[in-house]
Amino acid sequence: MKLGIVGLPNVGKSTLFNAITSTKNAAAANYPFCTIDPNTGVVPVPDARLDKLAEIWDTNKKTPAIVEFVDIAGLVKGASKGEGLGNKFLGNIRECDAIVHVVRCFEGTDIVHVEGNVDPVRDIETIDTELILSDLEVVSNRAARMAKAGKTGDKKALASAAWLSALEEHLGAGKNARTFPLDEADEDQVLQMREMGLLTAKPVIYAANMSEDDLMEGMLGNPHYQTVKKLALDEGAECIPICAKTEEDIADYTPEEKKEFLAEMGIEATGLDNLIKASYGLLGLISFLTDGKKECRAWTIRRGTKAPQAAGKIHSDFERGFIRASVVKYDDLAACGYSMANVKAKGLQRTEGKEYVVQDGDIIEFLFNV
Repeated sequence: MKLGIVGLPNVGKSTLFNAITSTKNAAAANYPFCTIDPNTGVVPVPDARLDKLAEIWDTNKKTPAIVEFVDIAGLVKGASKGEGLGNKFLGNIRECDAIVHVVRCFEGTDIVHVEGNVDPVRDIETIDTELILSDLEVVSNRAARMAKAGKTGDKKALASAAWLSALEEHLGAGKNARTFPLDEADEDQVLQMREMGLLTAKPVIYAANMSEDDLMEGMLGNPHYQTVKKLALDEGAECIPICAKTEEDIADYTPEEKKEFLAEMGIEATGLDNLIKASYGLLGLISFLTDGKKECRAWTIRRGTKAPQAAGKIHSDFERGFIRASVVKYDDLAACGYSMANVKAKGLQRTEGKEYVVQDGDIIEFLFNV
């Protein structure tokens, strides 16, 4: 999973990136465009289930699922036309699975805001407009090519030109591609949408960057956060509260120190944990587990994946020669005191075939033959 962190300059993108990747790769400075090239960081996905399995097995190797974060330089008005090196940065976003849109929801004169004051809705509209304009250019070019091909009698091209023109009109009205009524049953439409990599077709998580005081006192007292939360709800996006500065401060803490710090602040989870959880939910992702003395590992798949395809995440031979899967639900193992003998005695270890849909937290051993 690859997430692109975007937003206006000086809203906390690079500070957040530094925090969640526990690095100082992104030069967090109080001026626009301090991030000239995208910075990439790979982050392990926190999973207490994996930690417990590794402890039980005293495993030689623990391999968590990972998320790749890309810190993309601040966008400004005119980015779709190249302002502020915009085209270069917009291209980087196309490679991401989802967008983390950092929105400034804190006041303060020590950090310069490019627009002069804090207004999260205006800031979101500025970014959205540039992304829509960039998508509009991509769609317009393809629609023109299909229309030209259609004049030769190519019926498929004519059909493509028709729905692409409708999408062009949709974007031209200032609407993002996520709200376009795509025909999911039409393989050509689905394929072309994937090929175009439209920016506004990507799922969005709004990271409302607030002050530490707001987090401690409760988000209800921050009107900017409430505004962003409502906007996200209206468009079917996710919204999480976060304090990038606090995340950066605790980046180098041990897990025990982080837990103690969060408890003192009255916060249940770090911003990174909440961000990853929201990302998994938004993209329809789950994790299954494999365990043993040699290695305990978490594997990320899309919800609805069947056993053979899940096996293919481990190795293509597993999918090609799939015979069956031995499955134990993590919660059943926990309820049995982490005793496989108790699991088997209660009949909770199941044998599943090719049609089994893997569930989040399944502990699986695959049997295959090639």
